[in-house]
Amino acid sequence: MLEVELKSVVDDVPLRRAAIEAAGAVLTFEGRLADRRYDTLDGSLVARDHVLRVRGYGRRAGERAELGWKGPTGREDGYKVREELEVSVDDSTAIAAILERLGFCVTVAIDREIAQYDLHGAMVRFETYPRMDHLVEVEGSPDRIERAIAALGLPRGGFTAEPLTEFVLRFQARTGAPAALSDAELRDVSAPTVHDA
Repeated sequence: MLEVELKSVVDDVPLRRAAIEAAGAVLTFEGRLADRRYDTLDGSLVARDHVLRVRGYGRRAGERAELGWKGPTGREDGYKVREELEVSVDDSTAIAAILERLGFCVTVAIDREIAQYDLHGAMVRFETYPRMDHLVEVEGSPDRIERAIAALGLPRGGFTAEPLTEFVLRFQARTGAPAALSDAELRDVSAPTVHDA
């Protein structure tokens, strides 16, 4: 599968959610989305621009989870493009244990509350982090992405193929406060930091 996406800062989440709902968007998930990215101790995956992650939807054990891999990031016509493979798993704890026994460790933790929609074949996901700007990610074919952006009513120029790290840097430069992408970062300054999302 080829992932094609753009992201933007969101000025008013309730307003933008109402806009896409009026355009026919269907809510597919609302709640917690937790990503745990794995790498070797020497960072061999990030060095090759690969992502290995376990993604959990919801707060309780047994809720939906995915094991995913993403290949190197490309840019095509202004869109972020990556090969992506995902498989649903029943037990994220067991998958995490398998990865750890294979020598992988968690290098990046990202926790956020999301509202994810399907808008005529485009995925539109609003993301609220522990301490950072609210973001919206739009994923799909370029024409569906553009229709979703138009429905959101946000300026097209605010959408970018840049990685999450760039949004973090802009937040920190504007506010003077450190961003927190995971619950642990609110409590622990030694928590893993984001490399690329």
